[in-house]
Amino acid sequence: MESDRDSSWDRYSRQILFSPIGRDGQERLQAGRVLIVGMGALGTVIANHLVRAGVGLVRLADRDYVEASNLQRQMLFDEEDCREALPKAEAAARKLRRINSSVRVEAHVTDVTPLNIRELAAGVQLIVDGTDNFRTRYLMNDYAYQANIPYVYGGAVSSRGMTAAFIPGSTPCFRCLLPEGDGNGETCDTIGVLAPVVDIVASYESAEVLKILTGNLDAVRRSLLTFDIWKNRTYEMRYPKPREDCPTCGKREYPALSLHSSADVTTMCGRDSVQISGGRPLDLSIWRDRLSSVGEVNANPFLMRVSLPEGERLTLFPDGRVFVQGTSDPVRAKSLYARYIGM
Repeated sequence: MESDRDSSWDRYSRQILFSPIGRDGQERLQAGRVLIVGMGALGTVIANHLVRAGVGLVRLADRDYVEASNLQRQMLFDEEDCREALPKAEAAARKLRRINSSVRVEAHVTDVTPLNIRELAAGVQLIVDGTDNFRTRYLMNDYAYQANIPYVYGGAVSSRGMTAAFIPGSTPCFRCLLPEGDGNGETCDTIGVLAPVVDIVASYESAEVLKILTGNLDAVRRSLLTFDIWKNRTYEMRYPKPREDCPTCGKREYPALSLHSSADVTTMCGRDSVQISGGRPLDLSIWRDRLSSVGEVNANPFLMRVSLPEGERLTLFPDGRVFVQGTSDPVRAKSLYARYIGM
């Protein structure tokens, strides 16, 4: 047992030599438990840092699968993952377990919603943002403030990045700084993104996580940091006081936690795709038989894709989600979903 401990100290020796962490901080990290929501560009960098740092439990949640356009910036994926159309959470978990077998890495192939966020976040000490949409960010923020755990935010688009750490009882929340409706609608899928800005944002996020898990709360930045690595600009906005009229940390109403309808429809910006959550699990072996007469079917243990005669493609997941790919029109997507899956 002692030799295992010595081996562990050797593995993390350069991190332990950093005095704000030390051996006590390393023990805290190894007892740490985090949830990373989104395993794309930001999430893969964050997960890589935290697993290599020895965080005890790293739980991954992502709804999507690996495509060729991801490989430019999503560092844990390779061409084989793309050919197999592996879910991002599963592909990332496989790589991370080979990087550090002492860390418990959990993969959840699912959309994070008010219906499942409590289960996904059960037992974690903080939530880390690896997403690309504000709907999920408000959900993470509201859950974190209700559960009294920190939420570490990050976003990257074009050559610009933003990041902040929100701690209930100590800082305003994400909704205070960026009320709903304030987003400009720009995404990586509409105006692109440079890989270096992703790495920088994710590294800032990872550093805040390490500070929090090791108990160095005084070192956590109390500001919203924004920067543009192409135009060489940096701006830091100090936190204002929490807003008394904020629905989350002021009124404690947590609006993002209100439950969805059973058939939630989400247009995936810039992807020419619509996600429909039908509210019931899908047995892929049964659906493969049902849809094989409709068009060409390709499947792996995590998802199934079928090409439709209308030109679109359906991607089915066991948790009940269906991507309708080839349209961004929710009405069209729901029509195809009803025709082949049933409402």
